[in-house]
Amino acid sequence: MKHSIILLPLCILAACGSKQTGTDVVDSTKKAAARDSWTAIHPDTQAMKSLTRVEIQTSMGNLTVALFNSTPRHRDNFLKLARNGFYNGTLFHRIIRNFMIQAGDPASKTAKPGQMLGDGGPGYEIPAEFVDTLYHYRGALAAAREGDERNPEKKSSGSQFYIVQGDKVSTDQLTKMVKSSLLMKLIRDPDNLSYSMRMEAYKKRGDAAAMNLLQAELEGKVGPAADSMINAMPRRVKQMYATWGGAPFLDREYTVFGFLISGYDVLDKLQAVQTAAEDRPVQDIRITGMKVLD
Repeated sequence: MKHSIILLPLCILAACGSKQTGTDVVDSTKKAAARDSWTAIHPDTQAMKSLTRVEIQTSMGNLTVALFNSTPRHRDNFLKLARNGFYNGTLFHRIIRNFMIQAGDPASKTAKPGQMLGDGGPGYEIPAEFVDTLYHYRGALAAAREGDERNPEKKSSGSQFYIVQGDKVSTDQLTKMVKSSLLMKLIRDPDNLSYSMRMEAYKKRGDAAAMNLLQAELEGKVGPAADSMINAMPRRVKQMYATWGGAPFLDREYTVFGFLISGYDVLDKLQAVQTAAEDRPVQDIRITGMKVLD
């Protein structure tokens, strides 16, 4: 099975930038307040420089990540592989624009053009390390993994990782994502097999009215839970997704274990490359080395 990022319905949404309004002349007090507001929700990459950092050297430029101490198994494993040269010569084998860049498959070192990648690893997995304060903001470093059917414990790949690009996500979009995720879990639950059977039957006979009624019924079941989850989410987290961007539908599904502290221009270039089948870049983008910055 491929170590992949599972895309849920409604998870890739258009950015929802808002236009500034008001007069052209803004007094210095308002400008200062605006700066303070931005600083309050901007990732503190300066503080992250006190953590163990790794420079990921690529054929398109360098990315520097800080590794969180709150995910020690993933941190130590990444450092071990980086120091041993495991990643040297591997490709960014999967890139999805405005979503993420993925690497770490050792089979990619000698991959032929067009070869499907994503199955390789060091021969082991890592238990999930979900931390409530770590989110899939833009710049998050996280571990890829096999899907839930084969991997219900959500164990991470021993080597494959991804860095989030992600669009800005409004609170309304965030609510839709949560509802979508809860709907998928509801439908996939073996105890709710009747929903899947009804849905399939309505599709076969093209009964749009019945499908709409079923959709409304399902949304009624997950709506209150979704609203409760959004209301419980810290205000700063919602601000971060709305202003900085990310992939919130991956939270607590994949382990976040680090964050990009420099090289955002390189991330932008990488995620914009042309891709072919299985989201593999047409032109190989290679990790030339990794340097642990002690």
